[in-house]
Amino acid sequence: MIYKSFCSAMEKEGLEEIEAEGKEFDPNFHHAVMQGQDGSKPSNTVLEELQKGYMLKDRILRPSMVKVNE
Repeated sequence: MIYKSFCSAMEKEGLEEIEAEGKEFDPNFHHAVMQGQDGSKPSNTVLEELQKGYMLKDRILRPSMVKVNE
């Protein structure tokens, strides 16, 4: 209950999660910490999000830590 209240208050102030999984890797929003291989997905695609990233309005607070397809 407190967590939900905190999250809704932060969203009202402009805090957003950075979408990562399945998107093309962008070093402005993502921090690559691992590489993997998945033949069904294109190269340079985020395979897995290891840690969520956040933006406050237009500023990056923390980039998403991700696993990227080779």
